[in-house]
Formats: sequence, structure tokens, C-alpha cells
Amino acid sequence: QVQLVESGGGLAQSGGSLRLSCVASGDTFRLYTMRWFRQAPGKDREFVASMTWSAGATFYADSVKGRFTISGDNAKNTGFLQMNNLKPEDTANYYCNAVGGGDFWGQGTQVTVSS
Repeated sequence: QVQLVESGGGLAQSGGSLRLSCVASGDTFRLYTMRWFRQAPGKDREFVASMTWSAGATFYADSVKGRFTISGDNAKNTGFLQMNNLKPEDTANYYCNAVGGGDFWGQGTQVTVSS
């Protein structure tokens, strides 16, 4: 089993930045992909970004490309989502997802962007 804990959410102004963290614990040696998703009120959960732990290959949703950066620190079993030039439409609950030996989710962290 793997446990994921997100942090770093909060309130930001339009054009501002936030950095989300996702700390993994448990059977982390099995993990090979980390992803971030988000869910706004009344909407489906949507993919934001992904990264493979071994090769560091990254992939982004078109809506965040050029503004968000996904990264990770293998030694600390921690993933990050750097969010720059935030927009009100980025307001959502952000979830960390890890894949490897299972499909694991964190509890989420709220991001609110004011205009």
C-alpha cells in the first residue's frame, strides 16, 4: 500500500503562483508514475500533469501547458506541481495520484484563484 499526502494549496490571485507537494509513504518502490488531477465544483475530475519517476518524462493538459511544471524528488518520495500564472479557472481541488502496484490517491488540496 501507498499513502499520499498533498499540501501547498491555498488562495492566490490571478497571475500568482502556488507549489503543491505530494509526499508518498509505504511501498513507494513500486511506483513508476505520478500524476496530478483536479476537480472543480460541479465538474468531472480532469487530468493536469504526469511524470514517470525513472525517466522523468512529463506530459501536460493543454490548459496548463507552459504554466505548470511537474517534478519529483526520488530521495524524498515527494512530487511537486509548480503552478505559475494562475487563472480563476484553475480553482479546484487538486489530487495527487501514484501508479505502481496499484492506483493510489491523496485526499486533495484546495486551490482557489481570485480574479
